[in-house]
Amino acid sequence: MQYMLLIYSEEGRWEKMPREQQEAGMAAFNAYTDALRKAGALKASDRLKPTTTATTVHVANGKTHVQDGPFADSKERLGGYYLIDVADLDAAITWASRCPGAQFGKVEVRPVWAM
Repeated sequence: MQYMLLIYSEEGRWEKMPREQQEAGMAAFNAYTDALRKAGALKASDRLKPTTTATTVHVANGKTHVQDGPFADSKERLGGYYLIDVADLDAAITWASRCPGAQFGKVEVRPVWAM
């Protein structure tokens, strides 16, 4: 079954880290990604640009409304994701707990609803 691991962290926290911590963080994410690949669980993953680059679109009464910025204004932001294919929710939770993002933020585990 496929699960989306959504990584949330405090907006701007990464940019405030010393370079050494950023490099260690990237190494941890690279190792985690490699482990997912080797296990045959990784379907896709990527980082997202800051919420300052977001555009929100909604349609009301047939009219399109476009707003600069994210849908929700919050301290934590969606910073990246992993799409994994594993046996069940317990396996997805195990992978989420190994994600480096869980150490400095939160990882939401959500099953994919196949269309």
